Amino acid sequence: MSTRDTGSQKAASEPSSPTAPPAKDAPQILPDIIRPYGDTTGDGMVQVSFTLPVPHDKRAEGAALQLAAKMGVAPALLVHAKAMGSGFTFFIVYGSVSHLVDLRDVVVIEREFALLSAKEANAAIKKRLHRKLVVVGACIGNDAHTVGIDAILNIKGFAGEKGLEYYSEIKVVNCGAQVLVPELVARARAEKADAVLVSQVVTQKDRHIHNTTQMSAAFREAYPAGKVPLLIVGGPRFEQGSEERLGVDRIFGKGTTPGEVASYLVHAISQAGSTTKEHP
Repeated sequence: MSTRDTGSQKAASEPSSPTAPPAKDAPQILPDIIRPYGDTTGDGMVQVSFTLPVPHDKRAEGAALQLAAKMGVAPALLVHAKAMGSGFTFFIVYGSVSHLVDLRDVVVIEREFALLSAKEANAAIKKRLHRKLVVVGACIGNDAHTVGIDAILNIKGFAGEKGLEYYSEIKVVNCGAQVLVPELVARARAEKADAVLVSQVVTQKDRHIHNTTQMSAAFREAYPAGKVPLLIVGGPRFEQGSEERLGVDRIFGKGTTPGEVASYLVHAISQAGSTTKEHP
């Protein structure tokens, strides 16, 4: 064995330095002003993509760079351009921006309810309602994407969590895709729903906004004041904090788990107090 090998073996057998590493849970101190970066910290590099209604040629590429410059990307590098059917071109532009972000102006909407286990949620529902909580779910309008609603409702769930069908104190009625608003209202009334969950993935021309406002208006027209079930919507393009404008009680975004929804339902029925409706 060489001298080098012996030294390595000796070093491996010696106790480690008494200097303790920083705690993993220690809070990270962030600056108030930050800037994006791509290659080196503070270089301001960003990547943006967009489509222009022009056929792919040199003039189209020049138009893309002009748009990037007007967005503050300078110098801008065109890294990708591809025709998208007849008369359209998709672009990816890479470059530096001078814009800064002030973290002190960032508004974060905090969750106002505790996350509960399935056992805790079931116990709370049983204590409060003395019956099963009824949840009706659907994708409305022309939306045929059931992945989101199924992830929340179906027992297989999402992100390692079982869906609401797993909860013994929740009755789930999954109406599926492309459900018309009048049909959803009728089903909710027939099931005496406590909550209505709607998933909206199709967002072209703000269809998710139009469908949601139409749904909320239909429920308020069909139910007496104060008796409307909880109206909950979810999808990747909903703006957090816009519940009042859309006429719903809660908005959930991308990555929401069944446990979050169940915990919110428990929180909502607890907050309702004596106004929570009882089934006849």
